[in-house]
Amino acid sequence: MRVIGVDPGTRSFDVIGLEDGRIRLDLSFSSEVVAEDPGRIVRSIEEFNADIIIGPSGYGIPLKHISEINERDRFEMTLVREEEMKKIPVLVGLQEMVSEMAQKGMNVWFIPGIIHLPTVPEWRKYNKIDMGTADKMAITLLGIYDQSNRLGIPYGDVSFALLEVGFGYNFAGAVDKGRIVDGIGGTIFPGPAFVNSGALDGEVAYLMGEIKKWHLFWGGASIIAADEILTPEKFVERLDEEPFARAWEAMKDGFLKAIASELAIIKKPREILLSGRLMRIEKLRKDVKDLFEERFDIPVVKQKGLEGKAKEAAQGSAIIGDGLLGGKFKDLVEHVEIRKARGSVLDYVKLPLKV
Repeated sequence: MRVIGVDPGTRSFDVIGLEDGRIRLDLSFSSEVVAEDPGRIVRSIEEFNADIIIGPSGYGIPLKHISEINERDRFEMTLVREEEMKKIPVLVGLQEMVSEMAQKGMNVWFIPGIIHLPTVPEWRKYNKIDMGTADKMAITLLGIYDQSNRLGIPYGDVSFALLEVGFGYNFAGAVDKGRIVDGIGGTIFPGPAFVNSGALDGEVAYLMGEIKKWHLFWGGASIIAADEILTPEKFVERLDEEPFARAWEAMKDGFLKAIASELAIIKKPREILLSGRLMRIEKLRKDVKDLFEERFDIPVVKQKGLEGKAKEAAQGSAIIGDGLLGGKFKDLVEHVEIRKARGSVLDYVKLPLKV
C-alpha cells in the first residue's frame, strides 16, 4: 500500500510517501516552487504512484474526494477573497495544484481542520475559524501515534498538550484519551509567531480599517525585531541583541499562555510535545523545554514521529491516508474520528461576514 501526505506550509510544501507504513518518498519544495511551478510538485506526487493522496487542505473541509469538491470547498480551504488571490502567489499555486490533480483523475482526498471534529465540544467553537488548520490536525494526530508508540500505551491512554512553532504560525493543541479536544490556531494564538502577529486585538483591527489576507502574514517576532522577515537561523544568531531578545520573550510568553490553557482542559496530561520548524533549532527548543518544565512540572519532549526530513504535518497526513485505506494506522484514524467530521469552518461564527 502506497500513500502520500502533503503539507502546504508557509515556507515550504513537504511531501511524504509511505509504503506499508514506511517512508519511501521524502521531499520538500520551497514556497517559490509552489508559486512558480506547482506542476513540478504534482509530477513528483504522480511518479510515486500512490493508492491515495492526502492533498493540501488548508483550513480543512469534512473528508471529501477531489472529484466532489466545489468552488465553496475551495474557498473554505483558503479563505481568500477572489480579488486578493493573485496577490498571494503561493495560494494561486496551491489552487493550480488542486486543479491539475483533478484533471489527472488522481485519488486525492481532503481532510478536516480541528473545528470540524466531533471530539471538540461545540461550546469551544463559537466565533472561531482557526482552531487549527488541517495540517495542525495532522500534526496532532502524529503526536497521538508518537506518544502511544514511545510509551507503549493504547491510543485511549494518550494525553498531552502540543506546541507547534512553525515559520509562519504557532499552534497549541489538547489531546485527552487519545482524542483531539481543543486547538488554538495561529490567528487566535495568544502571542506572536515568527511571522504572524498572533491574536489580533479587535481595536487594532478596527483602526486598521480593512483587514487584508497579507496582514495575517505580518507582525510577528521577526517583524518586531527587524521589521522584515528573516530566516529563523539569522534570528537566532542575533538573540543577544535587545530587539531580538524582547521579540523572543514575547513568543515565549504566548507559548506559556497557550499551553496553560490547553493543560487546563486535559484531565491527566502525560507530557507536553514540542513540534515545528523553530523547535528543531536546539537553542530555542531547550529554552522552551526548560521554561515549561519549570512552570508545569511535567515532561517536555520533542515530537519524533516518523523518520525523515519532511515536516510533521506531511507525516501526519500520510498516516491519515494509510489509515483511511485500512493500513497500519487504521485504528488511529478511526479513534480520532476523522470520518465523522462535519460542517463548515464558518458554522460557529456569530458575527456578520462578507463572504
